[in-house]
Amino acid sequence: MSYCRYLLFAAVITLAACKNDTTSSADKKDILAANLDTTVNPADDFFEYANGGWIKTNPIPGDQSTWGIGGLVMEENRNRLREIAEKAAKANAAEGTTEQKIGDFWTVAMDTTKIESDGIKPLQPYLDMINAVNDKKTLQSTFAELDKIGVGGPIDMNVRQDDKNSDVYALQMGQTGIGLGQRDYYFKTDSSTVAIRKAYVKHIARMLMLAGEDSVKADAASKNIMAMETEMARSHRKLEDLRDPYLNYNKFAVAKLNIVSPDIDWVNYMTVYGVNKVDSVIIGQPDYYKEAGKLLQTVPLDTWKEYMRYNLLMSFSGSLPDVFGKEAFEFGKLFSGAKERRPRWKRVIGAEEGQMGELMGHLYVQEYFDSTAKKRYSDMVENIRTALKNRIANLTWMSDSTKQKAYTKLAAVKKKVGYPDKWKDFSAMKIDKESYVQNVINANVFWHNYNINKLGKPVDKDEWGMYPQTYNAYYSPTNNEIVLPAGIFTVPGYKDNELDDALVYGYGGASTIGHELTHGFDDEGRQYDAQGNLKMWWTKNDSAQFQQKANKLADQFSQYVAVDTFHLNGKASLGENIADLGGILLGWDAFKLTDEYKNNQPVAGLTPAKRYFLGYALGWLESDRPELLRSLVLTDVHSPAKFRVNGPFTDVDAFYETFNVQPNNKMYKPDSTRVRVW
Repeated sequence: MSYCRYLLFAAVITLAACKNDTTSSADKKDILAANLDTTVNPADDFFEYANGGWIKTNPIPGDQSTWGIGGLVMEENRNRLREIAEKAAKANAAEGTTEQKIGDFWTVAMDTTKIESDGIKPLQPYLDMINAVNDKKTLQSTFAELDKIGVGGPIDMNVRQDDKNSDVYALQMGQTGIGLGQRDYYFKTDSSTVAIRKAYVKHIARMLMLAGEDSVKADAASKNIMAMETEMARSHRKLEDLRDPYLNYNKFAVAKLNIVSPDIDWVNYMTVYGVNKVDSVIIGQPDYYKEAGKLLQTVPLDTWKEYMRYNLLMSFSGSLPDVFGKEAFEFGKLFSGAKERRPRWKRVIGAEEGQMGELMGHLYVQEYFDSTAKKRYSDMVENIRTALKNRIANLTWMSDSTKQKAYTKLAAVKKKVGYPDKWKDFSAMKIDKESYVQNVINANVFWHNYNINKLGKPVDKDEWGMYPQTYNAYYSPTNNEIVLPAGIFTVPGYKDNELDDALVYGYGGASTIGHELTHGFDDEGRQYDAQGNLKMWWTKNDSAQFQQKANKLADQFSQYVAVDTFHLNGKASLGENIADLGGILLGWDAFKLTDEYKNNQPVAGLTPAKRYFLGYALGWLESDRPELLRSLVLTDVHSPAKFRVNGPFTDVDAFYETFNVQPNNKMYKPDSTRVRVW
C-alpha cells in the first residue's frame, strides 16, 4: 500500500498566491507561470525551473519542517475543519451525535486550564498498572493492555487482509519496539545520527523526570532503555528488505508459535489483547520476535517498566500539560528541523482528525467537493486506465500470457474517488468533556476494537483507509483498488473548474491517479493478482525482464544525494520511483487525447505540453529542512520532492521533446540509458 503524497511533519501557513474563493478567475495569476524561476534552464534542473520562483520568496516558517503545495492544501483544509469543530462546539448537540463528538473533543482539547490542572492524573491508572508489574507474565499482560490504548511495546499485533487470501482478515505481527523508528538510527556513525542517539537518551530521562522521577534514576533508566532498544534494532530488517512480500509473509498456527519464541506467553498476550479465538498468525519478521522474546526474559523488570512509562508519556504527550508536548517537540526537531511548535489549535485539529477524520470528512464533503469534480476525476481514472492497457499491449519484453493476466488485473482495479459511499459507524466512540487524555484513550480503544472485530468477518471492500479531506492517496494490493480522496486534487486558492486540463492531468492525473495505478504493477504490487492475492502470475522470464529494468531505476536513484553524504536508497524507494515514472507516462498518454492538447493553445505563454510537465512539478512544490531530508532517507520509501521530478523526467522521451533537452544539458541521458519499465 502506498501513502505517497505528503508528510506527517508537514504543516504550513497561507501563501500570498493563495487567494480566497471570492476572487474572480480573471484576477488570479496563473499558478504555473507565477512559480517559475526563468533564470534556470528547465533542461538542467526542471524542479528549480518550475518551482524555484515560489521557493525563493517563501522561506520555510519556523514551525515547519517542510514548506510547499501539500502544506497549503492542508492549511486550507485545516481552517475548514476548525470551522466545523468550532461550529459543533457551539451547537450543544445531543449526546452521541456527530456534532457532539466533534465539539466536545475540540472543547476539552482547547481547555488548557483544565489540562494543566489535571496534570498526569488521567494516566495514573496506567502508571499504577506499570508499577504493579512484578513478574514476566504481568509484564507481558501490561504490554497488551497498553497496546489497546495506543501505547507501543515490543509486540505489535494488528488485523489486516491476508496477502494470500484477500477475502479474509488475518491477525498479523511486525517488527516494532524501537523508539527511533528505524534500525539505522541505532548503528549509523555519521555525526547527525550519533547526535540523535545522544539526544534520545537525554530526552527519555527528561520525560521521566517530568512525571516525577528523580534525575539519577531517570538518567540510569534512559541509558538502559537505549541499550535494550539497540539490541532490538539488531534484529530489525532493513527498510528495503521490508518490500519483499514473500519474505515478510510467515504464517504460523497459534499452537506452533513457540517455534518463533518460547519466551513470549502468546496465549496470555492474545487473550488480554482480545484475539484469543484465532488459530493462526502472520508474522512479518520472525527473527525479531525471537530476539524480543529473549529480551523479555533477560532484561530486568525495572528497565522494562521504565520503558513502558516513557512510551506511555510519549504516546499522550500532546494531550498532557504543555511541558510534555514541548519536550516531545524539542526532541522531534532533530528529525523535522522545525524551529517552532505549531499553534495549539492546529495541533488539536491534527489530533482530532487523526481520531475521527471520517466523521469530520462527512461534514467536509457536503460543502467542498461537488459531483462535477467527482465526475471529472472518475473519468480521468478511466482515461489513464486505457493508457496503461495500451502501454501493456505495446511492451516488447512481456509475453502474451502475462499480458492477458495484466489486462484482467487492470480491468479489476476498483476506483474510489472523493469520498466513501458508505460511512463508518462511530456510535461506539465515547467522547465527552472529562479530559483530553481520556478522549484520546477512548478513541484509541474504539479503533482497537474496530480492528479486532474484523476477525472472522468478510473483508469490507467498500472501506476507506483515508479521509475525504486528506491530501494523499493510495493503492491497496490486497483490495486491488486505488483510493483518491477529494483533498488530493485540491490546488489551494483555486476552484476545480478554474484549472485547465494540462495542469490537472499533470497534477492529478500523473502524480496521483497514474502513480497509484502503476503501484498495482510496481516491484511489490505486481506480485498480487486481480483478486488481491499474493500469487505469482508472471512467467519466470517476464519477471526476470521486469527485475532487470527495475534494478536500473534503483541504481539511478541510489546515485542521487539528498543532503550532505546521504544518498537516496534506490532499493527502498523503488516502488515509489516506478510509480512516479509510470504515472508521468500514463498521464501524458491520456492528456494527448484531450482537445486541449490537440488545439495546442498556450495559457500564460505556456503550451499545453509544457503545462502538463509543470503541473506534475506543482504536485511536488516543496522545500525541506536538512534534518528532515536526512530522516527521509533513513525512514521513508519515497524520494524527496526534487528527485520525484528530476529523477523520472530524465527517463521520459516526451520531456526531452517538449523542453529541447540536449546532450550538453544536465538532465540529459542517452536514449540507451533511459529506464523503460512500463
